[in-house]
Amino acid sequence: MSDEPTLGEVVRRFEDRLADVRDDIQQLGHRIDSKASQDVYDLGHEALVARITPLETLREKGAEKLVATRRWLIGAVVVPLVGILLPVVILLLQGVGS
Repeated sequence: MSDEPTLGEVVRRFEDRLADVRDDIQQLGHRIDSKASQDVYDLGHEALVARITPLETLREKGAEKLVATRRWLIGAVVVPLVGILLPVVILLLQGVGS
């Protein structure tokens, strides 16, 4: 007896492999169908950018407002306070030195 497979066994193995390839192709088709196309991805990205842009603008305005508030605080409170306290401290130091 030879080690070569019979014709029926060859056909059965071929049909098994063919069925495996068909299953693989079918699975690939399902995976491709479930993926978003580039157009859909681009539209989603544009929508996301349209939603984020106003939020970034508000954040920038808030940062500018915070800087303006700090400048006002320094100009309206700190500088006059230093202007009042500095001469008093200088007079006290001169009085202690005499």
